[in-house]
Amino acid sequence: MSIERLSTGIPSFDKLIQGGIPRGFFVAVVGEPGTGKTIFSQHFIAQGIKEGDINIYVTTEESRESIIRQALQFGWDFRKAIDEGKLIIIDALMGRHDDPWSIRELNVEELVNKITEAKRHLGYGRARLVIDSMSAFWLDKPAMARRYSYYIKRVLSRWDFTALLTSQYAVTTSLGFGFGIERIADGIIRFRRAVVKGILKRYVIIEKMRHTEHDNRMYEIEIINGVGIVLKKPTSLRREDYALPARVMLRMLEAEERKRAELPILDEESTEDEEY
Repeated sequence: MSIERLSTGIPSFDKLIQGGIPRGFFVAVVGEPGTGKTIFSQHFIAQGIKEGDINIYVTTEESRESIIRQALQFGWDFRKAIDEGKLIIIDALMGRHDDPWSIRELNVEELVNKITEAKRHLGYGRARLVIDSMSAFWLDKPAMARRYSYYIKRVLSRWDFTALLTSQYAVTTSLGFGFGIERIADGIIRFRRAVVKGILKRYVIIEKMRHTEHDNRMYEIEIINGVGIVLKKPTSLRREDYALPARVMLRMLEAEERKRAELPILDEESTEDEEY
């Protein structure tokens, strides 16, 4: 059976996942700050603009203007795409009352409502969505991460989105700020970084991609102005070269699991009865 796949905008990366991300998938893009998650997400949206898809980008840790400036650094004119009705950037950081594409409170129900409003505004058809990052919605309540992630996927999957959901990991432990996004994701793309012989190196590995015979190797990447992310070569870097000892990681994971709690189910009535 043939599977429709969406290009990430990085041809060499697409080759690692049989040509792209399967349509309708919700993919977790995870890693420490500064590893390339946002640039990878911008590649995905820039490719969607090129292919005529509907594109929605939610930014929670940078302003809309910052995202536009960064994209331009790599040759992607997001402002032009906005003016042409090909892209909406939802600013969840600034929270301006006079901005129709802004979120004033970081809660998932307002997020979902704003995303579906943007989809109605842009019209019917295949759509790409980036939420960068999901971590902002549960920093003060990490036990809610899995429930929030499930709610977002359950509601938005009805709207023909193929989505990248980024999540921050702690620099010291490589642990997520709340577990959840990986558990509901159809795919997991993990970015890493390490100092090797005094030089900062960045890496990417595909840890999961359903319905896909994906490459299992970790690749070194480079971020180049005017280009974006470039895959270099598979690396022999081992996890033990940069991770905490296994016994320490196990204790941290056990502590995180103990913090998880059963919490009320979110109300889905406002959006789940509609599809695009």
